[in-house]
Amino acid sequence: MRRLGSVQQKIPCVFLTEVRDEPSRKRDCQFQVVATENVSPAALASDVHCAAATEKVDGTCCYVTTFNGFVWNVNEDFREVPEFWMAAHRVQHENGHPVPDEHGHIPGWVPVDHTNKQYCWHSSVVNYGTGVALVLKTHGEDEGQLEIVSVPLADLMEQTLELIGTNVNGNPYGLGSKKHPVHVLVPHGVLRIRNPPAVEFQQICSWFQECQEGRVEGIVWHCDDGMLIKIHRHHLGLKWPVADTFLNTRPVVVHVDESDADPCASEKDLFKSFSSVNRQTFSSVRDIQFEP
Repeated sequence: MRRLGSVQQKIPCVFLTEVRDEPSRKRDCQFQVVATENVSPAALASDVHCAAATEKVDGTCCYVTTFNGFVWNVNEDFREVPEFWMAAHRVQHENGHPVPDEHGHIPGWVPVDHTNKQYCWHSSVVNYGTGVALVLKTHGEDEGQLEIVSVPLADLMEQTLELIGTNVNGNPYGLGSKKHPVHVLVPHGVLRIRNPPAVEFQQICSWFQECQEGRVEGIVWHCDDGMLIKIHRHHLGLKWPVADTFLNTRPVVVHVDESDADPCASEKDLFKSFSSVNRQTFSSVRDIQFEP
């Protein structure tokens, strides 16, 4: 599956930012990072004005790769990391050790153990037996329509994707229910913004507040040099989540075959559930209902 960019480092804001001593809108802390009106030098150097603008999806980041049991040891200066943690590809190293970026972050990956309940929602979108994953993307023939398809893991190798759904980040897109949770993977860069705003502070603010296409968590620009640049609603002091997200304005068709499901799995298995509505079209992802 072709993609624009892979998230292998913390994505910087398109504008220069400043820290304010007031409660964060995004996290439980006593400060917030807000955007100034000045485009950052890094964004300008990567020619962000000519970059492809895509929707920033609110989920948890995932990375598809072959796991070989690599263990990373870090200095005492760093926070203790989970077992088998490995640094993201674009993290800088000194003397063989990963070092924080200018914001103090060291992005990395932890393997998903499908036998561990901690990762049950990640594992629900992967059939390890058949080697396929449940992916939400734009329809191949109509960018105004979405589709949920089963994609071979081999086709997703070295890609990063966002896991969204019932039990991720408060479920801003309204997928599934407590009785029947629904989760899918969204490849980074797959949801292109068809009418993006110019990279200018006031125009971006107006776009988020006045345009239907602006009812998204943020924008990620994929630059020609491989650099990713973002803006989040919280950078601008705007509310997220919002009612009637743009994702839910687009119809979605399901293409998940019975052969992708494990015949021994429970009736709540997502592959079984989606195969029961194979080839059906719904008005939006939140309106997907499975046969009883």
